[in-house]
Amino acid sequence: MSLNIGMVAGEPSGDLLAARVMRGIAAGAEPGRCQGIGGPAMLEQGFEMWHPMSALSVFGYVDALKSLPRLMHTYLDVKRRWMRHAPDVFVGVDAPDFNLRLELQLRQSGVPTVHFVGPSIWAWRYERIHKIRAAVSHMLVLFPFEVAIYEKEGVPVTYVGHPLAEIIPMQPDRAGVRARLGLDPGARILALMPGSRASEIKLLAPRFLQAVQRLQVQDPALQVLVPMVNAQRRDEFQAWVRQYPVANLRMLEQSSLAHRPASWDALEAADAVLVASGTATLEAALFKRPMVISYVLSPAMRRLMAWKSGQKGPLVPWVGLPNVLLNDFAVPELLQDDATPEKLAQASWKALTDAEHTAGITKRFTQLHETLWRDTPALAAQVIISQARQGAAR
Repeated sequence: MSLNIGMVAGEPSGDLLAARVMRGIAAGAEPGRCQGIGGPAMLEQGFEMWHPMSALSVFGYVDALKSLPRLMHTYLDVKRRWMRHAPDVFVGVDAPDFNLRLELQLRQSGVPTVHFVGPSIWAWRYERIHKIRAAVSHMLVLFPFEVAIYEKEGVPVTYVGHPLAEIIPMQPDRAGVRARLGLDPGARILALMPGSRASEIKLLAPRFLQAVQRLQVQDPALQVLVPMVNAQRRDEFQAWVRQYPVANLRMLEQSSLAHRPASWDALEAADAVLVASGTATLEAALFKRPMVISYVLSPAMRRLMAWKSGQKGPLVPWVGLPNVLLNDFAVPELLQDDATPEKLAQASWKALTDAEHTAGITKRFTQLHETLWRDTPALAAQVIISQARQGAAR
């Protein structure tokens, strides 16, 4: 029997996750036909694409409002298709605003629903648990501490590990990537990662560059690697470099290896990382790099987030994923008014030069890597196939 599986992935990271899950399903005992919204990695696995994931791409609240007609058209189209011909199971990969709404409709019509990547209710908007409980038949989570949250709330849950922990090598090859990039094997290198959004570049790039200016007073030979997600972000960053010039800076737009992001080259080559809060902090931890985490929100965005979430700040004392996972301020977080060039430079210098600190961080991040490593595709596929069999039998 061939299982009919509906899937929606709304961004590149979700596309990669879904593609890996599709490989896990293909390796299972029963073949599965996957269709819905996705990206190129899913297409390579035989996905039947009704809409590209770009149909769900929005950047910030203003863009979301402008994109509302397109989003509604896409939502109503896939909902109509699946209401007419119900899948055996629906799998929503991240994109919670879109997927939870769709999952609720499908589950109420009798379709089992699996949501992969639990929304960060442990940090913001815990009240979303009520929508999740109603919409999701089974939750797949990336972090072990999330299991207790969903079990307490009566939501079936399985910890499947973080796929990045499976992909990123346990032992990074610093010498190898430096050789491929043509870098001095003995150079002191800082990876600078001010974010992938225009608002992040605007608020963090000038602070980061001024911090580097101070660091290069202490070490004029300091090398700086800056990965860029696209040409637009590169141009925005270059405008700040003209205002705050630094020496020995190199922007990376392509990896030295196929099928991996340029940011991984920067992380693997670097001695330390100055990074915007986000997934990049987890990547830096998996590459075993000491780091300084920073973030700045505009006053308007702070008010909007407080209004939308109903809370003044996060529910946990940390914003960086490595600190959340280690339940400790393992690496410094300099946020808002604390994100000054002076403080960023001071913390980054420690990350670059304190051998004892680096050894301790390497040990803790190695243990974290081992905790997060699981056979994610197989574990996720087991749950999805089980739910699909239940759906096919209804």
